[in-house]
Amino acid sequence: METRTLAVEGPEPDTAELCARVYELCRDGPVGIVLDAGAVAAPTLATVQALARAALTARRLGVPLRVRAAPGLVGLLELVGLGELLGEAEQREPPGGVQEGVEPDDLPV
Repeated sequence: METRTLAVEGPEPDTAELCARVYELCRDGPVGIVLDAGAVAAPTLATVQALARAALTARRLGVPLRVRAAPGLVGLLELVGLGELLGEAEQREPPGGVQEGVEPDDLPV
């Protein structure tokens, strides 16, 4: 499957335009899409909304989509529960303070 990259520009991308671009890429056949938002220096919730709607467009068309983002946007996506858009979840560290297992003899902290 071919992977195509779309650049996301500006902290507040045009949602309708981004979704239309995703749709156009998906019409040609099976592809994977990477939204490259690495240049977005000051992401806002409008950025997150545009990425979420683009991901929904791709999902409706059966196309895998992931986001490549700068650390500020990564944190924002994870904060709003959209960390799965970043892909490669198995390589990221679990959130701090989360216990992976509990022993029966462990005392609560």
